[in-house]
Amino acid sequence: MTGDLSGWKPRCFPAPVVLEGRYARLEPLDPVRHADGLFAALMTVQAEQDHLFLFETAMDRATFQNWIEAKAKRTDILCHVVIDRATGRVGGRQDFMRADLAHGVIEIGSIHWGPSIAKSRVTTEALFLHADHAISTLGYRRYEWKCHNGNEPSKRAARRFGFTYEGLFRQHMVAKGKNRDTAWFSIIDTEWPSLKAGYEAWLSPENFNGEGRQKKSLTACGVRPGG
Repeated sequence: MTGDLSGWKPRCFPAPVVLEGRYARLEPLDPVRHADGLFAALMTVQAEQDHLFLFETAMDRATFQNWIEAKAKRTDILCHVVIDRATGRVGGRQDFMRADLAHGVIEIGSIHWGPSIAKSRVTTEALFLHADHAISTLGYRRYEWKCHNGNEPSKRAARRFGFTYEGLFRQHMVAKGKNRDTAWFSIIDTEWPSLKAGYEAWLSPENFNGEGRQKKSLTACGVRPGG
């Protein structure tokens, strides 16, 4: 949606709805239903393991429960829990956040995909469901991804998912007592139709062999920065 925006209207903040795919299901965070699964998926692994997006420090079970309950009460974010449909187990979480309703901008953030689903079609579909809901259903014009500039796995993931790198915000934040230079990425609404087609081609069951390995990459299916 570019050019004439005389008919533009502010967007609504995402309602807590379930988003269902072939491999992933996104459920709005419910501390009663999800806390045990999230703790098992995210807090019982070593922080040094190579899963992509580890923001919070390790917590014991009681501290984690308090943290999740406080997160669920926030009105400025909508946390979705990522369910692996093949197992029915909780695998991680991701948020809608920093919504600018007047201008139609929203961010995926606070991503924590545990090792049971990291680098799999579950997480790729979780990103796809999230982005498609924001752009196709809710009508947002801009879908953002931001990360610490030193987080090379996160930057590679953003590009793999079709986000366009836009630049570096130097000294953007103080995080855990250290400077954070923030790398900014986005997908805009005019890019989404071609990206969506690429995601749908990649997620097709025909794109995977009997062991669940991809036959064609996201890039080969047409998911590239800039649409």
